[in-house]
Amino acid sequence: MPTDQLIGLFAEETRARAFAAVALGADTPAKVMEKAGLSPKDATVALRRLQDQGAIAAGGDGGLRVAYDRFRELARSAQVPSTEDHGSEDEGTEAVLRTFVRDGRLVRLPAQWQRKLVVLRHIAERTFEPGVEYPERTVNEKLRAWCEDAPVDHVTLRRHLVDLHHLRRQRGFYWRPAEV
Repeated sequence: MPTDQLIGLFAEETRARAFAAVALGADTPAKVMEKAGLSPKDATVALRRLQDQGAIAAGGDGGLRVAYDRFRELARSAQVPSTEDHGSEDEGTEAVLRTFVRDGRLVRLPAQWQRKLVVLRHIAERTFEPGVEYPERTVNEKLRAWCEDAPVDHVTLRRHLVDLHHLRRQRGFYWRPAEV
């Protein structure tokens, strides 16, 4: 089932309520009606559609259950590897950047040290011109753009860049040295 069909499936309130009831443990149509506050007709129609689309299924005991395997399958098929080119000459570096940087945003910082170094160097090179002094407010704004929707904040990112000498700091100003 394509993603747009899945969204359409849950766009109807009665189906969403019926699905929620099953997810919360209602394993019979009667329990779905009670938990979801649906009429017998609405519950029957909603459950039939949810089963037809593979969102819920009959469990081993015959009761209703969420088809989590189907959702995992859909999630896996929806994951498209990034083909974004970050301008690196090295294929290993490109592979790391494709994993951790998407659409000019940091997805997350790698745990592995060597990969973290690659990502931080890339961010410094793409964000700051060598030798140009930036006030802290500007540095924060530029790094916030990298951190949107990432589990790392701009302060942590700035600290890593300074600690690894990708940025230097003095009297509230930051600059990227010509050579690191």
